[in-house]
Amino acid sequence: MATIARRRGLDPDDIEVWFADEARVGQKNRITRRWARRGSRPSAPSDQRTVSTYIFGAICPALGKGAALVLPRCNTAAMNLHLAEITQAVAPGAHAVLLVDQAGWHLSHRLVIPQNITIVPLPPKCPELNPQENVWQTVCSLPTGPTSPQLSHAECIGGRGRP
Repeated sequence: MATIARRRGLDPDDIEVWFADEARVGQKNRITRRWARRGSRPSAPSDQRTVSTYIFGAICPALGKGAALVLPRCNTAAMNLHLAEITQAVAPGAHAVLLVDQAGWHLSHRLVIPQNITIVPLPPKCPELNPQENVWQTVCSLPTGPTSPQLSHAECIGGRGRP
């Protein structure tokens, strides 16, 4: 943190630590199982449709702030929109250090990183270091239905849900 503050010419007190991640929500089909005589292959029709969306979320636990977007795809363009949303939530004059996992769209050379954000990758395969993962456990445990409670919950965690 001190290194980032020194490089940017900032007071270390002006740095906000943010954590970001994304989650897929929606219909996820399971493998259909059926009791059958060994060696036979009975038909097991199941619903093959999948309908899902992605919630991009970021939180600043120290200040109790958050930013979230609901987007149809998870790619670099979506991450650019998410960075723009986080920029609006960062206090004027402050600088955000955004900790992310090493997904391709988090570290893409095509990202448009705002001046008030520095992206710092977390070590690989360490989701326990990102408190945003706890938010997804809450969101994904909500019951699903035609009213999509996950989307309204995304708005509650500090963001503005957008289809």
